[in-house]
Amino acid sequence: MPNTISADEIRERFSQAMSGMYQSEVPQYGELLELVADVNLAVLESHPDLYQQLENADELARLNVERHGAIRVGKPEELATLKRIFQIMGMYPVGYYDLSLAGVPVHSTAFRPVDDCALARNPFRVFTSLLRLELIENPQLRLRAASILAGRDIFTPRCRELLDIYDQQGSFTAQQVNEFIPEVLETFRWHQQATVPLETYQDLHHEHRLIADVVCFRGCHINHLTPRTLDIDRVQSLMVEYGMMPKTIIEGPPRREIPILLRQTSFKALEESVLFSDNQQSTHTARFGEVEQRGIALTPKGRALYDALLLAAGQGVDNFHHQQHLCQIFSRFPDNDMALRKQELAYFRYRLTPVGESHRAEITPADDVELLIERGWLLAHPIIYEDFLPVSAAGIFQSNLGGAETHRQHSEGSRLVFEQALGTSVIDEFSLYQQAEARSKRRCGLV
Repeated sequence: MPNTISADEIRERFSQAMSGMYQSEVPQYGELLELVADVNLAVLESHPDLYQQLENADELARLNVERHGAIRVGKPEELATLKRIFQIMGMYPVGYYDLSLAGVPVHSTAFRPVDDCALARNPFRVFTSLLRLELIENPQLRLRAASILAGRDIFTPRCRELLDIYDQQGSFTAQQVNEFIPEVLETFRWHQQATVPLETYQDLHHEHRLIADVVCFRGCHINHLTPRTLDIDRVQSLMVEYGMMPKTIIEGPPRREIPILLRQTSFKALEESVLFSDNQQSTHTARFGEVEQRGIALTPKGRALYDALLLAAGQGVDNFHHQQHLCQIFSRFPDNDMALRKQELAYFRYRLTPVGESHRAEITPADDVELLIERGWLLAHPIIYEDFLPVSAAGIFQSNLGGAETHRQHSEGSRLVFEQALGTSVIDEFSLYQQAEARSKRRCGLV
């Protein structure tokens, strides 16, 4: 078809449109972007080595466009339709997150690009959760929630028509993309009018505030849109100066020389006025401003060590003491790239230097990677973690579902249910990182 638009371009345009929409709805989001941009610029100016590392790894260009959103849906059909929408943007379901382990009645996946080039261009991600109605303990309330969800359609008629057109054509023209993006945005827009009476909202909110957020509105409004910072501790300390009230504790691992996985903080959820279907006025809190700092992706061995240390660290009362305690606990986790490679705790992407290229014929799979790096023939760049904070082993002890084996069986069964709703299997994130590392080694003649 002539003049078709690539998935990468559609994703890029959609993420920009969503960012613009969210900024108009939540003005503090614009202030958050300004804060993050200021901090990132200061970090890069004072750390030219980091600037060079990001540039060499083709990660500098993506820094300012990088966003992740989060949405929640109420029924399987909504999840399956979102899969069709995101696939058009080159985004696929990666990872399974059973948040019921942490007391939240949803399970989730992350729709994101999986190809190296697509990630380098725009790594837009949407963490997407499906409500688990079976976890509503009150049977009458469960039926009421199911009935409300059954009567709504969060997608516009034209959006559904365009999805069918895409399925028939296998691509979109420029004109169809111009229609598609605003139609899809309607699903993610905030609506100040609820679809239920105030009493129903209050009943669902009493059961769990997230249930009310999913069930009581016309769409799956974006509840945060997250930029990436290079120094989350600095962002946390500056939030108040920018008119934002930060949450108490930065989530995830402590500050390190080699950042791992993901660290997150946010300003607190906004209290927003809502008009209910019985014309009563009240408020709802759901949307907030999150910031993230991304580190290196961990292998299964590295993830197991991370989980064990996070469990040992426990919960902190204030950020200063919690971060100090985390640093002490995580002293057992190696904090230099050579140790991470030798102990197979993290994933790296390899590239030959100009000197290495001149000796390419001498490189064999039997060669010691560390020796080649020492010679100056090979560079190793951390593979950025593209996914989300796992529900750690601590979740096992926070739930009332029994021991570890019971928990594992429960989570596996829930994953099957989730994948049935999705209409496909989720992609294993570890396999993506392992494949990326293997591809880079193959290009260097190391495998």
